[in-house]
Amino acid sequence: MATCGEVLVQLLERYGVERVFGIPGVHTVELYRGLARSPIEHVTPRHEQGAGFMADGYARTSGKPGVCFIITGPGMTNIATAMAQAYADSIPMLVISSVQARSQLGGGRGKLHELPSQSNLVAGFSAFSHTLLSADELPAVLARAFAVFQAARPRPVHIEIPLDVLVEEADELLSSQPIELARPGASPAAVAQMASRLAAAKRPLILAGGGAIDAAPALARLAEQLQAPVALTINAKGLLPSAHPLLIGSAQSTVATRALVAEADVVLAVGTELGETDYDVTFAGGFEIPGALLRIDIDPDQAVRNYPPAMALVADSALALEALHAALAEQALAPRRADWGSARAARLRADLEASWDLPMRGQTSFLQTVLEELPDVVLVGDSTQPVYSGNLTLNLEQPRRWFNSSTGYGTLGYALPAAIGALLGDSREGAARRPVVCLIGDGGLQFTLAELASAVEARAPIIVLLWNNQGYEEIKKYMVNRDIEPVGVDIFTPDFVAAATALGCAAGRANDAKALRAALRQAREAQVPTLIEIDQQVWMSGVAAC
Repeated sequence: MATCGEVLVQLLERYGVERVFGIPGVHTVELYRGLARSPIEHVTPRHEQGAGFMADGYARTSGKPGVCFIITGPGMTNIATAMAQAYADSIPMLVISSVQARSQLGGGRGKLHELPSQSNLVAGFSAFSHTLLSADELPAVLARAFAVFQAARPRPVHIEIPLDVLVEEADELLSSQPIELARPGASPAAVAQMASRLAAAKRPLILAGGGAIDAAPALARLAEQLQAPVALTINAKGLLPSAHPLLIGSAQSTVATRALVAEADVVLAVGTELGETDYDVTFAGGFEIPGALLRIDIDPDQAVRNYPPAMALVADSALALEALHAALAEQALAPRRADWGSARAARLRADLEASWDLPMRGQTSFLQTVLEELPDVVLVGDSTQPVYSGNLTLNLEQPRRWFNSSTGYGTLGYALPAAIGALLGDSREGAARRPVVCLIGDGGLQFTLAELASAVEARAPIIVLLWNNQGYEEIKKYMVNRDIEPVGVDIFTPDFVAAATALGCAAGRANDAKALRAALRQAREAQVPTLIEIDQQVWMSGVAAC
């Protein structure tokens, strides 16, 4: 006899699930029945929030949904922050939890791990939450979940299974097969209309976001066809390589880039919600699109939010861009202004580079040192100063190599568990795993420090670059700038090297480029995670002296 829990594991296998992140508990043991016999690997974090962040990082490098097994009650409240971060960034995540038996749902009897309604709890940060009231529903609800991941705006999905349903006999479900959906293409009539608008543009510009993450070749072809400068959001870094002549980077919050956007007569926004933290990190307003705005988005609701378009295509980004490229090949393009395209993009990049202040240059030199030593690195960031600088100044060669929690939902402590998931998800066929670097501050690391033990246990030799400024320095500056006497920002700083060593990692310090290069070379060959601590004051004093 196969129980619902056992059948679930087999159906997940058929959907291509390779890893599950979770912490077994008395209410989830039936989810684990059969897992030991499955090729699915289990990774045990030290906190359910860590499970969610690992699943997030796994999804970003693999392109597949990260899957979590989570216990009733505190497990769900613990993973809530990670689900909300994934929801904000459109990351596919499948959270499967237990819940009280059907006869006790919402009973308020003080049962172990009881909540009034887990489903209501996660409704605001999931594509949907479903309570499985019969084992027979399992194939259909899994098909719904993977339909979201395959063919819609990807976001977390929550499925909760009552304790009595988990043990139901479900042999008849073993014959169920996965359902695969193709992503939607654009209407030919709408493509023709949008192509006509782009063909008539004299100063076209493209804004591309994380929704275009799998559309890099199509984006480059269309940009070159139009001779349109391209700005990328933080989650879209790498869609054009760093040396591409049309790339203007990810500095939409700067005065210079805003001026360029204002010059454009037609702006094509692809896979971006045009949200505050990508276009207005100063939170002071001022980002405007005076030209005709055209939008491509897989989500019709998002296609008209924030900045209403002159017209929109609701479609997969790659399919829409390919269709536009083909339609434009049959049309005569209006003559472009002589100083537009690559010339205007080059001038902007030079202006931006000249405007960076000493802290930004110092933090960028730190990141460039990492890239020079580890050219294929995946950089997973927290809310910390080098990440803020890199969001503006750094360009990558491929997508899925730079992501962080400093935008959108903006949680602290994300980078360490997400880096673990990112390394486990980086299984490109025929290629060795790329090094994965966690960029995190001393404040953020204390949120999830225990996950270093998870990395050791999972044999995930990530490299943790700890930018230590002895507290919450960015918030301290913000308070001072607003005439607020700093409170709560000068926190105790432990000996991170000793703590990392105690948790089974290699650890050391590097306060200049030479020492950092040597430490990175050693860490790349290590079989265990490595923590490298950088003292901000010492690093920046060395930069200032140059």
